[in-house]
Amino acid sequence: MPHLTSPAVAETGYVVLDPFDPVDAAQWRSLEYIGWRSSGVTRFAPLASYDGSVDCNGFWNRTPPRTDKDGVWVDAQAALAPALVGLAREPGANVGRCRVVELQPNTYADALYNLHRDDNNRLNPDGTGWVVRGFLNLTDDPGSVLVLREDQRDPSGEVRIPLAAGCRVIVDTERYFHAVWHTGDSPRYALVTSWTSGPELDAYIAAHHGRTRVANPPLDPALLAEAQAELHRRLDERAQMFQSLG
Repeated sequence: MPHLTSPAVAETGYVVLDPFDPVDAAQWRSLEYIGWRSSGVTRFAPLASYDGSVDCNGFWNRTPPRTDKDGVWVDAQAALAPALVGLAREPGANVGRCRVVELQPNTYADALYNLHRDDNNRLNPDGTGWVVRGFLNLTDDPGSVLVLREDQRDPSGEVRIPLAAGCRVIVDTERYFHAVWHTGDSPRYALVTSWTSGPELDAYIAAHHGRTRVANPPLDPALLAEAQAELHRRLDERAQMFQSLG
């Protein structure tokens, strides 16, 4: 039996919702952050984890292993950020990992190189809800974009979603390679939550007028060509390094 999916997300692999109201920056600035490599130079502040500890590891890497569902709130962190916890719990869907990400500024080529797919549904039983990711932008970064590609090397069909304050996006991050191109001069912060697809998430998407397509902001063709060349150079260099080690 296939997994249960949200039709709005399944249509294009992502959905953009109405923006949410601003949150006091003290709620994420007061959290405990730990180093964790993701799409660039990043740190994370876990709000919900495998066992309620300040940990970012995938649930399938713990004992006993499980899929990215049934996260346990980190009490000390959640107490500092009740509005963020409220945003994560608002859909009423099952919450797995939930954390605030801090991303340092990067380049378009950096973002393309750091494009990755998630593994949230490892060990997810057939017939249950498919795990997707909610990205809620906390800082105002209108010049930055969430980059989505179905093939990391192929720019055709690339989706670029601007990240103004309050931007709210749900992505099937096992369908899309994804990363953020952050053009600002200070860190970007966002709430990232694993949600389980089902009627609760469907109702949340409908209530916030989910859109399954957005127009890309313009991109200089020369910049695209330069970033593509750098992406291929880095990927080929990495492949050769692994071959030499093997």
